[in-house]
Amino acid sequence: MRKIPNHGTLRMTKVAYPLGLCVGLFIYVAYIKWHRASAAQAFFTIAGAASGARWTQQAFISPGSATHGHEVFYGIMFDAGSTGTRIHVFQFARPPGETPTLTHETFKALKPGLSAYADDVEKSAQGIQELLNVAKQHIPYDFWKATPLVLKATAGLRLLPGEKAQKLLQKVKEVFKASPFLVGDDCVSIMNGTDEGVSAWITVNFLTGSLKTPGSSSVGMLDLGGGSTQITFLPRVEGTLQASPPGHLTALQMFNRTYKLYSYSYLGLGLMSARLAILGGVEGKPAEDDKELVSPCLSPWFRGEWEHAEVTYRISGQKAVGLYELCASRVSEVLRNKVHRTEEARHVDFYAFSYYYDLAASFGLIDAEKGGSLVVGDFEIAAKYVCRTLETQPPSSPFACMDLTYISRLLHEFGFPGDKVLKLARKIDNVETSWALGAIFHYIDSLKRQKVPAL
Repeated sequence: MRKIPNHGTLRMTKVAYPLGLCVGLFIYVAYIKWHRASAAQAFFTIAGAASGARWTQQAFISPGSATHGHEVFYGIMFDAGSTGTRIHVFQFARPPGETPTLTHETFKALKPGLSAYADDVEKSAQGIQELLNVAKQHIPYDFWKATPLVLKATAGLRLLPGEKAQKLLQKVKEVFKASPFLVGDDCVSIMNGTDEGVSAWITVNFLTGSLKTPGSSSVGMLDLGGGSTQITFLPRVEGTLQASPPGHLTALQMFNRTYKLYSYSYLGLGLMSARLAILGGVEGKPAEDDKELVSPCLSPWFRGEWEHAEVTYRISGQKAVGLYELCASRVSEVLRNKVHRTEEARHVDFYAFSYYYDLAASFGLIDAEKGGSLVVGDFEIAAKYVCRTLETQPPSSPFACMDLTYISRLLHEFGFPGDKVLKLARKIDNVETSWALGAIFHYIDSLKRQKVPAL
């Protein structure tokens, strides 16, 4: 799942013509001669032509037509997260009688997230329009009215007061309705945590091929964002279904099949929200009397300010012996009785994304570019090393001990043993592992089941 890296804001108190243009002109002139009778095709500008062979190959396909026997279609998903808004433009191809494949993705992100405009809703429209222009540039004109356009907001808007969140979403909907794309009444919404987990599960199983073959072994999904964390997998043991608490099971329809998934999202247990809880702060509220928050999980050498959810906190570390033990005890206290443990999870292959990946890469547990596999115990080993190092020297990040300890204890609470192997990836087959792919794919699949005329 792709996220814009964000660790909160810290402030220390210490402180002749180019060949490409010629080719583009040639293609443009040829195009005008070929399509002189169709004024609607004027969207194909010199800039569009110069963007490369991939674009020119796509530009002459009509909606519902086939390329080499493959039906081609597009989908646009906006991911309105806590730290930024991202657009994903997906191109799919469907071989006759087979599961569609993803053939191309265009991605762009803008900071800050929508929630930053809670008190100035009008300003949010500019960034949304800028991202819509990206979609226009990468989807052929003939496809626009048949391409679903959807925005789903995650933890950032879930944490806003309801009225402010709804005003932001209404403004986005107005911008969407004025666009040339396929826009339904449900085009803009706040995604509940379970849907986020299910969409990410669809993405990873779509990319690994597990959805293509009925009965094939699927993989589980672990995601750790800033405000929430999700776990999703397909249970094979009846006992898991029977023992699951209310709200932990959800049904999913895809490709004329029904999947009964174990999926749950823990709001407030994302890495940034967990930092605040470990420090003893309260979400959305300044510390009483601007009190300094002290924690053994922070570097004892650190004293400064940390900004989270538009609130600034004064924080500092604590000099003590046995920092890891003190920090682990505090983290366990924060997590106590908040996470459901299921026995089957230890026997399922899991992919882990977002801050799981970022932290593992930052401390050399996996390759920063390629990802890789590790065992759950590697996070604990790294946490112990970093926390104990703090007792004698400052680290590169004051939160290193806290974050690694938190991830280690969170995985333990989920029921994963120390030798459990996790796969960490930003991409599978060179495609980003974002929940956005699963969400738009499921949305398009549901529209096709409803036989929406434009599709």
